[in-house]
Order: sequence, then structure tokens, then C-alpha cells
Amino acid sequence: MQWGNELLTTVYNLVQQQNVHFLAERLEKLMEDHEQRKKRKYTLGYTPWLSLRKTWSLNMLGQLKEASLSFTEAERRLRENGPNVPLEYSFPNSWHLLWNALFHPFNMILIVLSSMSFIARDYPNGFIMFILLLISVVLRFCLEHKSSKAAMKLSEFLSCPIRVQRCAGRIEQKELIVQVDHKDVVPGDIVIFEPGDLFPGDVRLLSSKHLVVSQASLTGESMTTDKTADVREDRITSLLDLKNICFRGTNVVSGTGTGLVISTGSNTYMSTMFSKIGKKKPPDDFEKGLRWIFYMLISVMVVVVTIMFVTDYTASNDLSKSILFAISVASALNPQMLPLIINTCLAKGALAMAKDRCIVKRLTTIREMGSMDILCIDKTGTLTMNHAILVNHLDCRGLPQEKVLRYAFLNAYFKTEQKYPLDDAILAHVYSNGFKFQPSKWKKINEIPFDFIRRRVSVMLETDDRHSQFFGRFMVTKGALLEVIKVCSFIENFDKDEISTFSSDDYQRILNLSEELSNEGLRVIAVAIKKLEMQQTCETSNGSKRGISDFERDMILLGVITFFDPPKDSAKQALWCLAEKGVKAKVLTGDSLSLTTRVCREVGISTAHVITGPELEELDQDTFHETVKRATVLARLTPTQKLRVVQSLQTIGNHVVGFLGDGVNDSLALDAAHVSISVDSGVPIAKDMADIILLEKDLKVLAAGVEHGRLTFGNTMKYVKMSVIANLGSIISLLIATLFLKYEPLSSRQLVTQNFIYSVGQIVIPWDKMDEEYLKTPHKWSERGLPVFILWNGPVCTFCDVATLLFLLFYYKAYEDEKFFHTAWFIEGLLMHTLIVHLIRTEKIPFIQDIASWPVIFSTLVISTIGIAIPFTPIGKVMEFTVLPLSYFGFLFVIFLAYFTLGQVVKRFYILVYKRWL
Repeated sequence: MQWGNELLTTVYNLVQQQNVHFLAERLEKLMEDHEQRKKRKYTLGYTPWLSLRKTWSLNMLGQLKEASLSFTEAERRLRENGPNVPLEYSFPNSWHLLWNALFHPFNMILIVLSSMSFIARDYPNGFIMFILLLISVVLRFCLEHKSSKAAMKLSEFLSCPIRVQRCAGRIEQKELIVQVDHKDVVPGDIVIFEPGDLFPGDVRLLSSKHLVVSQASLTGESMTTDKTADVREDRITSLLDLKNICFRGTNVVSGTGTGLVISTGSNTYMSTMFSKIGKKKPPDDFEKGLRWIFYMLISVMVVVVTIMFVTDYTASNDLSKSILFAISVASALNPQMLPLIINTCLAKGALAMAKDRCIVKRLTTIREMGSMDILCIDKTGTLTMNHAILVNHLDCRGLPQEKVLRYAFLNAYFKTEQKYPLDDAILAHVYSNGFKFQPSKWKKINEIPFDFIRRRVSVMLETDDRHSQFFGRFMVTKGALLEVIKVCSFIENFDKDEISTFSSDDYQRILNLSEELSNEGLRVIAVAIKKLEMQQTCETSNGSKRGISDFERDMILLGVITFFDPPKDSAKQALWCLAEKGVKAKVLTGDSLSLTTRVCREVGISTAHVITGPELEELDQDTFHETVKRATVLARLTPTQKLRVVQSLQTIGNHVVGFLGDGVNDSLALDAAHVSISVDSGVPIAKDMADIILLEKDLKVLAAGVEHGRLTFGNTMKYVKMSVIANLGSIISLLIATLFLKYEPLSSRQLVTQNFIYSVGQIVIPWDKMDEEYLKTPHKWSERGLPVFILWNGPVCTFCDVATLLFLLFYYKAYEDEKFFHTAWFIEGLLMHTLIVHLIRTEKIPFIQDIASWPVIFSTLVISTIGIAIPFTPIGKVMEFTVLPLSYFGFLFVIFLAYFTLGQVVKRFYILVYKRWL
């Protein structure tokens, strides 16, 4: 490993300095050293670097000549190095899933108690606990494994294409540009990238043009950094500050270029840097709540079990028997099925979302979707069809002019580095309407690509057509209206056939025209041109952004072209469904306010409170938070402003925020949101940051996902509250009974068997349904919610147990009849644990206003039948039970009727005070 690190450091330092001869010398020495170490069974840390030995020829290092791999060589390297998948994103293997299923905190309690039973030679109790643990672990493992397989199968639909250069041909080698999946990129590949692309590995730049890269995934800083191929760095320059090296996981913000992949997969800088820590979001409120339950139960267990041990030992003077009884009590207090129920609910939700063609990368996101109360969405492609249609080409007075379309066409036709739907719309309009602009008469000289700061693209062209107004070399620029106007000093007046100085009146007239067009639901971009000297190009000495302002200035504004992106038919219905479920939609977009407002009105989003990014920047902190809280439409936002909006809603508003985005400008907000959602057609950085990826960009899927999340959260909370109340209530009842009796209320074997039977019956809870009213509102974990819920509802269980105790003692005189009391207490406790789910699961009157799902009803009937029948079977004799009189079952009917009545009264008062149940 030390040798691999030494090689990595050497190549990085020497390549970026282009110290060719010393590098070749050093590589040879390292290779010889490696061969010797291989004989001594040493391993190499960065093997992919060795496969580049031939590629890194002296000519290539000295001149940076691009020599592509052949398809055969690429396949060989893929076999040698494996798929380009970092460790942190690989699906968990079976052993990892089994480990997680076994060593859950609540399972650890059961393992300890089972081990103590075996040590105390109480083998039946130990086996019962072990079987209970085995059921929990096996079922959780099977469900998680099934969910993981489904996610892996769906991930096959999720592709991240990378453009690479490859050689083809047996006799004459030809360079081809092909698209391959990111998993098939190998060391030595030459990749081509543009804005929004993720680097598929660590890359040494071969060429660059105005390249700006975000390294936030490595540095944690949102600031971007310029990268360039032609630079010499000092030896002391830190790795992340190298200008000609780009790392896996970082993304292109603007500019274009090519680069040589020098490491992939687990051998990249990011993978080695994060291989031990991983990429994991901090625990949410629910996970913190489960941790609190664990510590609370441990504390109660220590106190109550100690008291019961001392009490039992004082009465029986049998140390071994008292220890086993204490172990059984501790087992009864532990909610053994909690890990299984939680993961079953999540896995069930993931499988349901998989049917809707959603890839769930993080299972806990499903639960957070149920708590989500604000969804931030972009406009384009989410509310609209993302299919632009060119409507008109107008001069600055709003009159149709073919010349405006001609130069917009030339810009779109010769623009090669980044193609957008608007370019396709321009080309489609020209070809379908019979315009003959003869692009063959023009020659492209250079291009200044689009970026999210300038928001425009310029193409330098040259023509010999003397009929053209600009015979020779000129530049065509198109982009956002305000950004193009910034670089214009002149305007063409077609009615007078002259070019005049750009005046304030012209400026106001164009803005008014733009607003009118935007209010009609049209998107507006401007077109401008400029005459260039024959020797002028946009290249600079090092390919950086210096010099752009020298070209994009003093331009002539020709006019505008308008596009229409119709709203989706399904958007309005989906937003209505989300609103009905208590999820408020906020539109965060970089588009103009007027256009966004028009689209939002058509799909039913309120536009009473709207604001733009520049206006937000002028607000103080308190006003900013208040404005963000009220606003439903936020337009002309930068990526950093989107991040600030999401963070404001999370921290100040205390909301659970979802964010749906598919662009590079959404990546910061996606990383910060509780529920980050992207689409398969999104840019790689957006898909990388997302927790959920939609294979179809449809808000209806999100509405269904919210319902799955609510169902998952509700069923989980149902079990948590039910098990904690029932277990605590039964333990307190046991403590009270132990103080009254001269013997144990239940033997250790009976207590463990009772716990085993009703725990198995609770496995079906994830398949239960929820009240329709519950699914209509978002829910999240409350820090005070569970303790208060226990204080209100716990005494109800204890009251019924104490009533049963008094009935047995005074009606049946069960002071001395140990078998009779054990049998009666066993059945009452088992039925109580089985029936409590029906009281807790709904805020309505159970069995009258609402009935559980058929799996829960079936489980209740089976478990109750088993509990009542056990005393009449040979198992009952082994358990030392006796036959009970029918009058006792009549009493049970009355006591449970009283339990449901009292429980419903407490429930109504609780809902009246706290406005919620689960």
C-alpha cells in the first residue's frame, strides 16, 4: 500500500509539472521495485496506475497528445480493474445485511438474555428466546435482501452516460466519440465533458475551455474553482489545488474539455478518502427517538428487574429461579420485533415505489417522505412538458423578422459543446417551415460555451458570402434577455434599416415587450451579433475565462425569439393530490418571474406571494426567512440561493423539505434537502445527490410516494407505541402482582412463551392499513410525544391487569393455587397484548368505526385461539397450566369490553388535547 501511495504521489506531482524524463526514470524504478515486492507477496495499492504505463508515453506526457483506447483494450482493462463503482455506492452484500439484521441494539438485548438463560441452564427459555431472535433476524434479512435485489434490478435502468474517445478499425484506426455507461469507464479512457457532467474518475486534463469545476463533494465548500490543462504547478501545491487534475465526484459547472482517466472505482481519490467513513446523512428525528427508547427501556429494565429479582428471591430464597425470572422479565420488556417491523415497513414501501418505477437509494427516505410537508420543485420538465416549441422571432418592436431567426439558427446549428432543447426547437422550426439559410456558406471559428453565470452562448463564424451584412468574421450570441442586453451597445432598427445606439427608451421598450410575451406563457431569449477583426478569436493563452468580456461587448441587439413549453396535463392533478395530503409546493427556478408565474397559475399554484433571487439578496436575515416562508414562487434563483431557501425552511421553519431537481444548479439544494429527488434524465451530479430517482418525471409518482411514506411511518409508530405501552404495562403489573403474591405471577418459561406468541403475532403490522385522515397530513417524530403518550395510555393496561389480579384473588381465592393463577394470568396477558393493537392502530372506535386489515384480523384470531387452547393441550401440561372455568372467560369478555371503553375515552381526551393520535 505504501508503494501504491508513493506511485500515486509521484505520478500526480510529475505529470502536472510535465517532468517527462524524470517521470519515465521514476516509473521504471518503481516498476522494478514492484516486481521484487510481488515475489515477496506484497500487494499494490493503486493497480490501475500500472495499466497506464504504455499510455503514458514520453510523447503523450510531453505533448499531451490524445491517443484513444481501442474497444478491445478497454474491455481488457475493464476485466482487469472491475466496474467503475466506488465502494460507498455498491449495494450491500448478503453478509452485510445479515450483520445489520443481527446486531441491532434491541436484538443485542435478546442475545444477552438468551445467553444468560443458557448459562443458567434454563435451556427451554434460552431456546424460545433464540427462536424469537432467529425469526426477527431471518425475516428482516429476507425482506432487506428482496428490497436490495429490487433496487439493483431497477438500477439497471439508471444509466449515467459518459462520452469517451475510442479507436476502431483493424487496418486503419479511426477516432470515434461514443457514449458508455460510467461503470464501463476504464483508466486510459479520454473523456469529453460539459456543464452538469460528473467526472467518472480521477482525470488529468488534456484540453479545457473556460472550465469551472465544483469540488464541494471533497472540500465541503460551495465555491467553484477554475481548471485548465496548460499549466505548470509547483511541487508543494496540494492535491486538491492542482489546476490540471479533476477528481471523481466533482462536477463541471461551466466550460468544456477533455481529460485522461488515471484512476477509477475504489482507487480514486474520493474512494480512498471516504472508504472508511462513507457518505451518510446524520440520523433523523425518528432514529434519535428510537435511541431514546432503547436507553429508556434499558434504564427501566435495570430498575424494575432488580426490584423483581430482590422481591422474588426474598419470597422463594431460590437464587437460580429468581435469576431466570428476572431474565424473563427483561425479555418481556424488550420490543423484540422492533428492528423487524421498522425494516419490513421500509422494505415494503421501497417495493411499492419500485412498482412505480422509482429507485430508492436510501430506505429511510421513504419514512421521511411521509413527514415531508414542503416540496420544492423546478418548473421546467416538472410542471411543463420540457418540450420547447418556437413560436415567433421578433425584432425589438415586436414585429416578425426573418433575420433574427437566421442568426439564432446559425448559433444553434454551429453550437456543438452543449445542446439544449431550445436549440433543437430552433432547428426544427427552420427545417419544418422551409427556411433555406444555407449553413454550408458559414464556417465555425470558435465558441464561448454557456455557463450559469453569463447565461449566454456565443459562436464565432466566418463567411465568404458577400450578400451577408457582416462579410468576414463575426460573433452571434444568444441567451437570457437581461444577460444579452448587458453586452449590447447598439440596436438594429429594421424599419429604418439602420443601426443606432442602444438607448434607455430602447431598453424599456424591450423589457415591456419581454414582460408581455412572458405573461402569455412564452419563454424569451435574445439574439445579438458583432463584427470581428479577421485575426480575432476567443482563445486565450491558457484557455481560461479571461478575455470573454473583450469579445462579448459592444454588440448589436437584433431581437428576440419566443418559445412555448406547455404545462403537463398531470401536473395540476398531482399538485392537487399533494396539497390534499398537506404537502405545500414551492417553485424554485432560475427562469423569469413572469413566465414562471403564468405556468404556476395554469397548474394551480398560488402566485399571491412571489419573489426573485436579486430581491432576496437585498433582504436582511429575519426578513429573508419570513419571505421564504410565505413565498410560493421564487424565480431567477442561483444554485446558492436555492440552497439558502431549503436551509431556511428546514432550520427556521422546522419543515421536512423535499427537493425535486435534475440540473447541475440543483445539486447543492438536493444535498441539503431531507428528501432529495431526481430523474433518470437528470445530469449525473443531480442523480448522484438524490435519495430517490424517478425513471419517469411525473409528480403523480411523488404523490403515491408520500402515501407510502405515511403508511410506513404510521405502521412503525403503531408498533412502537403499542409495544412500549403493552410491555411497560405488563411489567408494572407483574411487579404489583409479585408484591401481592408469595410466588411468581408467571414462571420464567410461561413468561417467555407468552412473549414469544404475541411477538410472532405482531409481524403482520406492516401489512395493516391506516386511517384515510391520517394519510392526509404529514407526521414526524415528536420528542415529547412518546413519553406523553405512555403517561396517558399506559395506566389503562395496568388498570385492567390489576382488576384481573383482584378478581382472581378475591373471587377465585387464587392465593395458594399457583397453577390456576398462572393459567389465568397467562391468557389475560396474551389476549391483552394481542388486542391492544386494535385500540392503538386507529383514532376511531375499533371494530365499529374501523376494522383492521385482514392479515391483522387473522393474526388476532390465530394468536387468541392458540392462547386460549394451550391449557387444554399437552403443551399446557408441560407448561404446568390447568383448565379454567367458563366463568373466567365471561369475566375476560367484560374486562376487555371495559378496557376498550376506557381506552377509547382516554383516546378521545388525548386527541382533544394534542390534536393527534399516532
